[in-house]
Amino acid sequence: MYNGKLLDGYVVFVEVVDSGSFTVAAERTQHSTSYISKEVTKLEERLGVRLLQRTTRTLKLTPEGENFYQHAHDVVDAAQAAEESLSGSQIEPSGLLKITCPVALGLSTMSAIFTQYAQRYPKVTLDIDLSDKKVDVIEQGIDIAIRASDRLEDSSLISRKLFTDRGITVASPAYLQQYGTPRAPSELAHHNIISYSYAKNNKRWVYEDLDGNEASVDITSRITVNSAKMELEMCKAGLGITRLPRFYLGNELEAGELIELFDDYPKHQLGVYMVYPSRKHMSAKVRAFKDIVETELVHSLSLRQKELNKGMA
Repeated sequence: MYNGKLLDGYVVFVEVVDSGSFTVAAERTQHSTSYISKEVTKLEERLGVRLLQRTTRTLKLTPEGENFYQHAHDVVDAAQAAEESLSGSQIEPSGLLKITCPVALGLSTMSAIFTQYAQRYPKVTLDIDLSDKKVDVIEQGIDIAIRASDRLEDSSLISRKLFTDRGITVASPAYLQQYGTPRAPSELAHHNIISYSYAKNNKRWVYEDLDGNEASVDITSRITVNSAKMELEMCKAGLGITRLPRFYLGNELEAGELIELFDDYPKHQLGVYMVYPSRKHMSAKVRAFKDIVETELVHSLSLRQKELNKGMA
């Protein structure tokens, strides 16, 4: 039997997660912060699980919250699409679609998505900027940005987490043979480091120790580059140790070209997001791209992750 209160709190919860703040969610929905907090609490009580871990400074999804958010986000988007279909906005996608995406991600994971979209919607002109530099979505007139980050900072934009990956520390066998293998992150201070210039803090790498405590390491980079692809190539050439998202790697680990370090330590978590200016009045070209990403990309990455897990078993 249909429960009339089934969807209560969905929009509020999704806005809180997308904005990363009860205050910003309140502004977006034109409610008070206390109302937003109470709605999330009521939703958690009705579901019987905690969705968010709250501290005075941060909000973090619990594993149950992560799972529920993916479904709730789809429900909210579907409701928005239903309203737009009545207003006549769901015309055939056309016009200019501007996308920005990290280079390595664009050349690998996203390449098939771009191709599929262009083939399916010939009336859309694609402007794809493959760049590792973070651009201002509003100022540059970007329709969709694909971003990889441990934390998104611009809460004024709508974000959709596509998947979570792990950051791994790697080196080539040649480098380790010449300089030795560090057994703990603290030993990185005595090694040649290849760092990524666009990282939030490329002079300090943060790890989680075996007891779950944060352990930061001050590093001195021998090489700093603004391209993750170049970072990977230099690491393979034996010039130093680097840290990269797992999805940036092909089969280098399986082939023995690179060796993962500190594999007994908890993995640094990194999110890959699709970011866009607004959920309201979304154009047909943007929604069409968003739909392809959420179906095809998430499915293909799920299959790839299962293959990687098998290979690591």
